[in-house]
Amino acid sequence: MNFETFIFYVFSAITVFAASRVVSVRNPVFAAMFLVLTFFSCAGIWLLLEAEFLAITLVLVYVGAVMVLFLFVVMMLDVNVEPLREGFVKYLPVGLLVGAIMFIEMVLLIARSFKSDSFPAPTSAAAADYSNTEALGELLYSKYLFQFEIAAIILLVAIVAAIALTMRRRPDTKYQKPAEQINVTKADRLRVVKMTSETQQRNS
Repeated sequence: MNFETFIFYVFSAITVFAASRVVSVRNPVFAAMFLVLTFFSCAGIWLLLEAEFLAITLVLVYVGAVMVLFLFVVMMLDVNVEPLREGFVKYLPVGLLVGAIMFIEMVLLIARSFKSDSFPAPTSAAAADYSNTEALGELLYSKYLFQFEIAAIILLVAIVAAIALTMRRRPDTKYQKPAEQINVTKADRLRVVKMTSETQQRNS
């Protein structure tokens, strides 16, 4: 076992441990921190695969933006997780069934990847001017163009659904109307009241 393989197993063990703690820890803040650790270890594995662009994108986008925002939201909302855990036993059989199906699918994929005809041919070392970002772009917009467009459509639908849920009207919630705020005049907001000063009131 060389040093690169040893580092791969270290990152893999950290990833599996942190991912398991994300779904098993009780505190949502700790779960978010374990998810950050999972992203970091996955970025390390991508660095070993010479996918520097994906690794730095994972750290900058997910760890630096998404997870920080998610962590702030979790801490500000202070969600009470006790009512959410009341139906855990009720939905446990369904969760075990879904977990078993996913486990069987992963075992089948791993068993298929260990076949001799599934491994790619060994490649030589990349040239000095090789750019994996350029290679990734060529694959996305040529071989996997259809899958990439489907993923973009799914993300667009999710964004539109999130905006629609946010913009829905609720009778018990106050809303701002920017159009009325812009068209407001001084007479609508300001009223001048004439009254005698305190000095005149004392003299009188």
